[in-house]
Amino acid sequence: MRLHTSATPRDFTQLYRIVLFLLCVVILFILYTYGLTRNPPGFYIDESAFAYNAYLIARTGASEFGVRWPLFFKNFTPPFTTYANPVCIYLLAAVNLVFPPSIWLSRFLSATAEFGAAMLLGLLAFRISRRRPIGIIVGFTALVTPWLFEVGRLYFDSSFYPLALALFLLALYSALSKERWTWLDVVKIGATLGLLTYTYTIGRLLAPLLALGLVFLAVNRRRLFDVVKVWIVYGLTLIPLAVFNLRHPGLLTSRFALISYIRKEPSMQAIILRFISRYFQDLSLIGLLTSGDVNARHHVPEANGSMLIAPLILSLLGIVIVVAYRRRDPFWRFMIFATLAAVVPGALTVDAFHTGRMIAYQIFLVVLMVPALEWLYEASKAENLNLAVEDAESKSAKGVAGLTSRQALLIGLLLATAMQAAYFQVVFWRDGPTSPKRALALDVGYKTVYDAATAMPSRPIYLVDGYYGPAYIHALWYATLEGRSISEFVHLDKGALPPPGALVISSESDCANCEIILRSEQYMLYREF
Repeated sequence: MRLHTSATPRDFTQLYRIVLFLLCVVILFILYTYGLTRNPPGFYIDESAFAYNAYLIARTGASEFGVRWPLFFKNFTPPFTTYANPVCIYLLAAVNLVFPPSIWLSRFLSATAEFGAAMLLGLLAFRISRRRPIGIIVGFTALVTPWLFEVGRLYFDSSFYPLALALFLLALYSALSKERWTWLDVVKIGATLGLLTYTYTIGRLLAPLLALGLVFLAVNRRRLFDVVKVWIVYGLTLIPLAVFNLRHPGLLTSRFALISYIRKEPSMQAIILRFISRYFQDLSLIGLLTSGDVNARHHVPEANGSMLIAPLILSLLGIVIVVAYRRRDPFWRFMIFATLAAVVPGALTVDAFHTGRMIAYQIFLVVLMVPALEWLYEASKAENLNLAVEDAESKSAKGVAGLTSRQALLIGLLLATAMQAAYFQVVFWRDGPTSPKRALALDVGYKTVYDAATAMPSRPIYLVDGYYGPAYIHALWYATLEGRSISEFVHLDKGALPPPGALVISSESDCANCEIILRSEQYMLYREF
């Protein structure tokens, strides 16, 4: 009796490829999450507030202001009060149940979410094209795009939005491959729309727009009924938001009122004209290609644009292909609508090319690379097939011609992407940790005055907020990291004065009746007379 081994050379080859792929992913992940505490430098006010609330939820189940398991988190005392979205805070709280709080852990969670989003976008591209190289190209492009890379290195709620959006697109495309949507498909699409709503502030506008855009998928009555079921599921996810808004009217829109021009314009006509101007300003992306987001917190100022030129060319080519040849495909019709809708949240605010508010735009542009990559890749395969049946002389001549057409264009664009991405990384690591603008924008100076204050014997240390915002939260966060009791600090309400002789950490631009001990960036340590 002969024994036949079940393993074949093909099985070993497949296993080898899987192991090699996983090894490459692990190496990329290590590189992607390297140096999170050094670059970006410092820790911004919002990061401290989110991380501190996550620690409190993990430890006590209550936020900074004593609210147990809040839907939205109150950040800062008046007049700086804002309300933070829950997803990123609860995710970090879950991690803090196992690991102690740290700056590295907070940003590592953001970087992991961004890395996961890139992998899922690559998976989506593979499922659309059925071509592994196209999936790899799209995933790698998402990893090296400065816009997404820099967002993933800050512990902001916007850092988690690409992951939520990638989950939504995967759920949607999976459902579209079926003649009828199951209830599981409906729930996945509706739930991910809900996730988009609660993950980042722009989702309260963008997610309803995307839900409305699902009508582009309604090619018949049955599909329209499926879309209606999604709307019902999505509507159920909005009930907590509606209840919160009824109980706390105006709280969730207070931040929007500050950053939008709507209440500042004298008439509806002026608002519409301003919106049109801002919309086309953000849609053009010229600023993001040249200088990038001007906010040094979001982008290294010396690193030129927040986008890569070659992938944008592929995205624009993809849009042309969709409009010219695939406009009857429900998924690509929806993608064109979604891309245009993604500009709306940013266009309603005064900041041009804001990285966070326009981040969905970048995600949709990455996905729109797929039709262009399919066109270039399939053309290359077709040319190679044609050449295989030619005689030797004709094959040689046409081989050169083929290589200088679409195949050469694809190779050239990929090389250009790699070169520009490498240049960005060089500048990011050379200038990112030491840029004076970044130090100011990321509150690097606060830790210096905090360390000086805590090294002195005077207690309590008074925390005064001024022109540069509610910096008191930094003291509570750094004390938490050091295991120091927050009772060593007294946070004064706006307008209250510290007692004579008090040691004060302040975000004021200046102080009266005081002896300044230390200034570091926009913060100072002084003793009150």
